Amino acid sequence: MKTETLDRLRSRISGIDAMPAIPIILRPLLRCLDQPAEQIDVNRIVELVSYDKSIAAQCVRMANSALFGRSHPVESIRTAVLNLGMWRVRDLLFSNSLSQVIPANRWVVDPSVFWRHSLGCALVCRRFAEIIGYPDTEKAYLAGLLHDIGVLVNCMIVPNEFRATVEKAYREHIPMDEAEQATLGFTHSDSGRILAEAWKITPDLVQAIELHHEIGDPERGGPLVALVHLSDLLCRLRDLGYGYYEPRQIDFANEPGWLYLVMQFPNLAELDLARFTFTLDEYAKEVGELVSTVFAA
Repeated sequence: MKTETLDRLRSRISGIDAMPAIPIILRPLLRCLDQPAEQIDVNRIVELVSYDKSIAAQCVRMANSALFGRSHPVESIRTAVLNLGMWRVRDLLFSNSLSQVIPANRWVVDPSVFWRHSLGCALVCRRFAEIIGYPDTEKAYLAGLLHDIGVLVNCMIVPNEFRATVEKAYREHIPMDEAEQATLGFTHSDSGRILAEAWKITPDLVQAIELHHEIGDPERGGPLVALVHLSDLLCRLRDLGYGYYEPRQIDFANEPGWLYLVMQFPNLAELDLARFTFTLDEYAKEVGELVSTVFAA
């Protein structure tokens, strides 16, 4: 993206009163999660859940869902948190908090579809990170979860134009970023970078948000960007995208992101990619349960 275009976009966003503000509960959550998994304070997570009645209710509801098949109902927040585990509690916290960033009537894409893709990408990104031995699997998860937050910005600052963009993507079966570039002159990666910087998200996550569609030079963003790029591609090809079919033939063995990761983490070359993609069906089921909980009436 050209510097002058980015400057105009930044100016436009900063001049709008409706610029999304980071939810109060999310900033301490980001601080809590921006560290190795073994150092995460479980009690702090329970405390954060207790602060928000909506999230607390969702935790209890999900702990009692068919996904867990409990014979006795869960009634307390602490029991719900312990039964769900840190990953699912965090999923609920992020999904609920970020869903409140923009009013319900400002969503251009279906919010449940948006979160289904974001959570699916987060799960795949973490699994990829585990397979290759990436040192911070939780950072990989967070990068996958936040990679498309620019969609939130586009819904806020250019709702009508973005609606035309989404319609173009659906009609022509092209990637969302291609439709954005053609109709808006910028993409959700550009606006996402600006929002991430405004929220003071760590630089490596900002890079993952900004560069996950620009993988021509993987070394520019490093392993985290490549992980998000590949996870996003897999999700879009396995029914965890934005609800429309993209007729793309992708040779992962020759994808720049894949080749870069294989050079950095040679054990990735041993992965049975075809078998791995089938695990996305399991992720889709889990993500569907979570999204249903978040958006339950």
